Amino acid sequence: MGLGAVTTFGDLSEPSQLRDLAMQVNAIGPMDAVVHNAGIYSGSQVLVVNTVAPYVLTALIQRPKRLIYLSSSMHRRGRAGLANIDWIGGSPSGSYADSKLFVTALAAAIARLWPDVISNAVDPGWVPTKMGGPSAPDDLRLGHLTQEWLATSDDPEALTTGGYWHHQRRMQPHAAVNDTRFQDLLLAELARATGTMLS
Repeated sequence: MGLGAVTTFGDLSEPSQLRDLAMQVNAIGPMDAVVHNAGIYSGSQVLVVNTVAPYVLTALIQRPKRLIYLSSSMHRRGRAGLANIDWIGGSPSGSYADSKLFVTALAAAIARLWPDVISNAVDPGWVPTKMGGPSAPDDLRLGHLTQEWLATSDDPEALTTGGYWHHQRRMQPHAAVNDTRFQDLLLAELARATGTMLS
């Protein structure tokens, strides 16, 4: 059997394109795993790309067997407040740290609400990428291994859900991540802002 790739296109900083992107993915068929890997560090679109896009795509793409959300150790500096957040990117109202706290809580909420899907968040480390910069101290080769492991491995640890991982080790996230009240408030805010509900 030949293996091939199918491409989909969409600008994650444009909320209006997310629904079309989800339709493109659904036209391919059910996915084994979806890795929400895109991210930006600053600007008015940081919440749109890092939090809103993963939320909308999660809500609209047929449920895969596994979901992986890219977090960061910087999520621990995020503010667990949801007041006055501009979710559509009209003005800068949240930081990179906030966006990573929110997406890590999203991963935990999905693990709680969708028991048939394995959902985890991953801190790939501070790696020397275009965003991380050339002086980032972590090994670039290790940056993707945990995502790959969580997406494909039958290792019993990789089949657990609701974790926050760094280099294949489960770590303790910000306290708000596993606070079900915060998760529910976050999901309600995202649903209100996007007009898209999780099913």
